[in-house]
Amino acid sequence: MVSLIEKQEEFVLPFEDIKKEMIDIAGGKGANLGELVSFGVKVPPGFVISVKAFHYFLHYNKIAEKIQQILSNKDEKEASMIIKQLIINSEIPQEVISTIQSKFNELKQKIGSSGVLVAVRSSATAEDIGEASFAGQQDTYLNVRESELLDKVKLVWASLYNERAIAYRKMKNIDSSNIGIAVVVQKMVNAKSAGVMFTLHPATGDTKFIVIESNWGLGESVVGGKVTPDEVVIDKDSLKIVEKKTSEKLLKVIYNRNSGSNEEVPLIGEEAKEMSISNEEAIELAKMAKKIEEHYGHPMDIEWAIDSELQFPENVFIVQARPETFWTTNKRSGTQSTKASSAEIVVKGLAASPGLATGRARVILSVSDAKDFKKGDILITKMTDPDWVPVMRIAGAIVTDEGGITSHAAIVSRELGIPAVVGTRDATQKIKEGEEITVDATRGVVYRGRVEFEESIRIEESKQYVSEQVTYYPITGTKIYMNLGQPDVINKYISLPFDGIGLMRIEFIFSEWVKYHPLYLIKIGKPDIVVEKLAEGISLVASAIYPRPVVVRFSDFKTNEYRRLIGGEEFEIEERNPMIGWRGVSRYISTQYEKAFRLEVEAVKKVRDEMGLKNVWVMLPFVRTTWEVKRVLAIIEEMGLKRGVEFKVWIMAEVPSAIILADKFARLVDGFSIGSNDLAQLTLGVDRDSEILARMGYYDERDPAVLLSMKRLIRTAHKYGKTVSICGQAPSVYPEVAEFLVREGIDSISVNPDTVAYTRRLVESIERKIMLEKIRRV
Repeated sequence: MVSLIEKQEEFVLPFEDIKKEMIDIAGGKGANLGELVSFGVKVPPGFVISVKAFHYFLHYNKIAEKIQQILSNKDEKEASMIIKQLIINSEIPQEVISTIQSKFNELKQKIGSSGVLVAVRSSATAEDIGEASFAGQQDTYLNVRESELLDKVKLVWASLYNERAIAYRKMKNIDSSNIGIAVVVQKMVNAKSAGVMFTLHPATGDTKFIVIESNWGLGESVVGGKVTPDEVVIDKDSLKIVEKKTSEKLLKVIYNRNSGSNEEVPLIGEEAKEMSISNEEAIELAKMAKKIEEHYGHPMDIEWAIDSELQFPENVFIVQARPETFWTTNKRSGTQSTKASSAEIVVKGLAASPGLATGRARVILSVSDAKDFKKGDILITKMTDPDWVPVMRIAGAIVTDEGGITSHAAIVSRELGIPAVVGTRDATQKIKEGEEITVDATRGVVYRGRVEFEESIRIEESKQYVSEQVTYYPITGTKIYMNLGQPDVINKYISLPFDGIGLMRIEFIFSEWVKYHPLYLIKIGKPDIVVEKLAEGISLVASAIYPRPVVVRFSDFKTNEYRRLIGGEEFEIEERNPMIGWRGVSRYISTQYEKAFRLEVEAVKKVRDEMGLKNVWVMLPFVRTTWEVKRVLAIIEEMGLKRGVEFKVWIMAEVPSAIILADKFARLVDGFSIGSNDLAQLTLGVDRDSEILARMGYYDERDPAVLLSMKRLIRTAHKYGKTVSICGQAPSVYPEVAEFLVREGIDSISVNPDTVAYTRRLVESIERKIMLEKIRRV
């Protein structure tokens, strides 16, 4: 119980008065910042509202005992909701308010500005300690004005009882009644660039290196996994740069003074490709990191920022530092591997993308809660959609409750080369937040703890599949194309034996590069963003594989997916069944969306005409009728793209009407690409994402009705001299489907990168088999 005669000075402490031992007063973050200041590390000036102020607030409002009763009697979700509202509705004692205001006035005088903006950060007494990482469990507010300060302090106090924070403390056996929270108030750095830094290599645990990750603007884009950051690796002993990687950064986060909030700004042109941190800034940061690690005596996880308003080196700041937990904890606890034969199996599911991974499980149900997701963490969620891609890119592996081998999680994981197990039913319930798990995505099994496999299967070997696939490159009569959605991974697959890109999805460019709804960008007068980003992504792929063809499929988002783009809610209807709703060509020819579709055509024209990449063709998705194809072809031709020897237009054959009326469609276009996933779904009346129906055997691309449709299309198209391809999963998953299609004379088969070489060898063996059969008959 807090005494009512506490001295007011103890409610708020400047950084200079705080040491690392004062966690019970200043919380983990506050104690670490005070300690950094004590040995000369530059941090943005500020102060800490102490744990004593928080406890006095609880006592003053007589809610401490109520909170403990709620925690004892309610589940995490309900307890969180009730307690947070209780705190927000309570008053801050006047003694605490006056002390906070006094220290804030001192901060203004120190900075020399009356309009100072501050960061208001949580600093729990169990936070930033070596045994567990509490990063992101409580809330932080950036760019806070003086008038907002007290309200934000209460919100930070309330966040001690966030649902995920309560659950995490239970998992770590930390008694919530013994936890307090302080609040760090710090001048906001007007960041030119920012990011994170580790005093070991986060991918390998190698302590000889300091690794810096950087992006333009605020560090939120790096910490939250919204971009692939620039990376600088520095030798810790010599402080020399040993490796630099400049990434294509798609956005930056900046503070908008007009709206009073942070906003994501797309990066266009040179800024996106330019290194966001200079060599001298990186080395200065490395010096600080080394000093911090030497002081604390163990590897550290550090956030930093470079102020755009100051000169080097005075502009280089450490925002916070906490112990690195994953590698350090494993080494300290002497983590042992368990044989797979005796390891505990947590869940089983469908093996969607092969490979092995061991790491920290992150159970995240909403992408908005993934702010503290770290590179190498294993994502455990219900199901993914395009919003999850930034998180998926840095995940060590992915495990979902729902979905089949054609789900979003499965397709994206295969393309990124990340192990994935889908359709586990209850992974989010059975896997504990923060625990170490091993994902065997070759067999569809998730184990508890670190598992050693008796077979010669290792994570490193799974990453070498590209070089292994090209050791034997057979020539086939049937072209082998590759599916691709992420333009910036083309160089990873450039050596694979493919004859072209049979399906380039541009939805990934929209969700990751453009981010805004095209109609919203038209509304605000920035349609060029769509054209530039699409052209940039398409040309990246087309130039890398020239003169091999790239078949670009126009956007095929469904309405619910378009709504999730920034500004999308204003322009999208809510449909009960978006899968068969307003999508594909029906969208392009509508009065509501036609002007946005024209931007896609303009981007393709730019790539072909201005950049000279004539190997770019296009494909129309989810075609239903001949009259809609005629109308969309008229739009394309009006925009300056006319079908001919060098420019082909294909359509997706995924709606049964495209098969039934193949003779009519063949008179309008140059080729067909069978979308076996949707074709099976619509032919059989089966939801392809239904894990129950998949297990019962209903969703099967080998079904006679589906195969008969493919056969009919090939024969009809060839009658009119049109080409037929397939871009679904069937040929790479089922050898018998591949053989069926080759025997029927399909012109090309387009598969995901991980099965390109396998499919080529399979097709070669089938073609040899057919030739031998003909010879024997003769």
